[in-house]
Amino acid sequence: MSYFLKLTKIKQFMASKLGFLSLLVFLFWVKTLFGYFTDFNLAASDSLQMAILIFNPLATTLLVLGILLYIKQPIISYWTGLVIYTANTALLYFNVIYYRQFTDYMTINTILGYSKVSAGLSKSSLALMNWHDALYWLDIIILAVLILLKVIKIDHRQFPKRWAFSITSLAVLLFGVNLGLSEISRPQILSRTFDRNYIVKYLGIDTFTVYDAVKTTQNNQVRAQAESYDLDPVLDFTKQHYAAPNADYFGAAKGKNVIVIHLESFQQFLIDFKFEGQEVTPFLNSLYHNQNTLAFSNFFNQVGQGKTSDAENMLETGVYGLPQGSVFTTLGSDNTFQAAPSILKQNGDYTSAVFHGNVGTFWNRNNVYKNFGYNYFFDSSYFNTSPDNVLQYGLKDKLLFGQSIKYLEQLQQPFYSKFITVTNHFPFPLPKTDGDFPRATTENSAVNNYFATAHYLDQSLAEFFNYLKSSGLYDKSMIVLYGDHYGLSNSDNKALSGVLGRDYDTWTDNDNAQLQRVPYMIHMPGLKGGIQTQYGGEIDALPTMLHLLGINSQNYVQFGTDLLSKQHDQVVAFRNHNFVTPEYTVLDGTIYQNQDGTEVTQPTAKLQKQVAKWQKQVNHELSLSDSVNEKNLLRFYTPTGFKPVDPADYNYQTGYQQLVDIENKLGTKSTSVLSQNKGKSTVPLFKTDAPELADDQSSLTEVPKSKALKDSAATSSSSSSESGQSTSE
Repeated sequence: MSYFLKLTKIKQFMASKLGFLSLLVFLFWVKTLFGYFTDFNLAASDSLQMAILIFNPLATTLLVLGILLYIKQPIISYWTGLVIYTANTALLYFNVIYYRQFTDYMTINTILGYSKVSAGLSKSSLALMNWHDALYWLDIIILAVLILLKVIKIDHRQFPKRWAFSITSLAVLLFGVNLGLSEISRPQILSRTFDRNYIVKYLGIDTFTVYDAVKTTQNNQVRAQAESYDLDPVLDFTKQHYAAPNADYFGAAKGKNVIVIHLESFQQFLIDFKFEGQEVTPFLNSLYHNQNTLAFSNFFNQVGQGKTSDAENMLETGVYGLPQGSVFTTLGSDNTFQAAPSILKQNGDYTSAVFHGNVGTFWNRNNVYKNFGYNYFFDSSYFNTSPDNVLQYGLKDKLLFGQSIKYLEQLQQPFYSKFITVTNHFPFPLPKTDGDFPRATTENSAVNNYFATAHYLDQSLAEFFNYLKSSGLYDKSMIVLYGDHYGLSNSDNKALSGVLGRDYDTWTDNDNAQLQRVPYMIHMPGLKGGIQTQYGGEIDALPTMLHLLGINSQNYVQFGTDLLSKQHDQVVAFRNHNFVTPEYTVLDGTIYQNQDGTEVTQPTAKLQKQVAKWQKQVNHELSLSDSVNEKNLLRFYTPTGFKPVDPADYNYQTGYQQLVDIENKLGTKSTSVLSQNKGKSTVPLFKTDAPELADDQSSLTEVPKSKALKDSAATSSSSSSESGQSTSE
């Protein structure tokens, strides 16, 4: 009897309006999880992430579908619930289709610019559909039929408003729990967005869409109010701030390939540092002291919350990051840039490419790089990223360099390429099989592991340089190495101080500031090198590189100055408005002497006046940079001889096939290393001790099968521009 009583109560509940709502919520929850695990790449790395991933659709689904409870007319409320359910399904499914094509999620700007999206999707819409897509829609048809046939009976009772409000409150509470758990796993999930995947993984498709709508509205309001004259103070500043190139170096690397190596989380103090009697970075040390290397000993990172993306933004554009968040993720999809790849393309016909063993959506790179004008972006989909080959943030460095050669050797020269390493990334995990460099034994695991991962990075660089020399690229290239930001944060410095032989009781904020130095080295055979002691930062990297390549930076909007120029400005601004000069470091108004690190407790009137002048300059410079980013002011200014980038010219899904097609098209006119080596691959010239390649080196020559098939299908249905970039987007 108890069984039938329970069954009767269930039937009664399902025949109620609340029961119908529960059915819709349950079905959509299952449908969303099906999408998460079948069509989206939302891998959970631990049990908490998995729990959040499973939990996150519930709150927003209950909140949105709960609207039906507030509608008095019974029949209308049921059909309203089904319409909302259908609309939410459409949002989910359109994201599925979009993700299959672009490995990304639909933003509000993408939806509003549907014509641009449909152009890319229509050509291969049938190919993007799978048989299981029917499962996204089948339940809607069944529900509609069941309502029409009155199998699902309409509950004509009035649903109390206080109950409806209670359901809404429950949904809000569940969302609060969801957000709280997400903050535990990924702090600052909404304010410091690494990747759209993170928001979807932690908070769901609905939350991502609302979040993106709010950010888009805010950005569009700021941009809508912008006028061309807002750029006038920016141009006044950059023209007055411009530093003429050093005649001894201007054009020294003209026509050379440029190979930029991004040293993840690498701090300057590692150079020449010994741990337990062993050099942490013997190869970088030798490069630092090489007579053909310009090595800058007082070069600072200037990143904000955008961390790595801020460093890339400054290196590529000469414009600062944002005071909050990241230019890449907040504005990078739509802003106009004057970036290194497009400048070099238009001043030397450079081909450009990025090699990075993480997903393309991380930091929104798959969109930002198109706006920068990068011809190719080889992300993790182009590499063998089996579990043994990757750490938390992507492919191990030795494998990244090794697996990139099959693409690098096919780039037309001169080229501008960037390699983004990740092994030396917090929390610095590295299996013992990847090296036996000693670990520290402090109470801080990050400090303990930091030197081992830095040593591994150093070894990977030595292997790559050996390849460059044996392939002939070394003599034709200018190689730029830079650290993006600190690896060990201020909270780690207590443990670090002991390793450095310092007494932490005497440690000050100034010590933290001095550790913000990162490497910046420019190496090229025949270059007049030497250790440079002038002060500078990441904002100065682009004008320095351009002048070495014989391209004057004067007409571009860049806030840094050429480090080699006699007019170089040595006031280095930090994103929090603190700054450092050759003589003083100023932190929240406190002045420290660089010579001995002591605080200036009684500054003279002259020094106070000078510090106030520097502070005004720093504030003004950062404010102007923020204006450029937030108002998208570069759309109002096109330098003479420069053509704004059209991101539709680039399709990173077909990168490998583009290389092959261009190589075949050019024939004997090809300038690639592969062609100059008479079609014989240079991959065998790469030598490594990576244990992952000890028994099987197939990943060095093979393009991942899924990528090769995707490229082959794409090239049969998409057209290419003269430069070899697909225009399907």
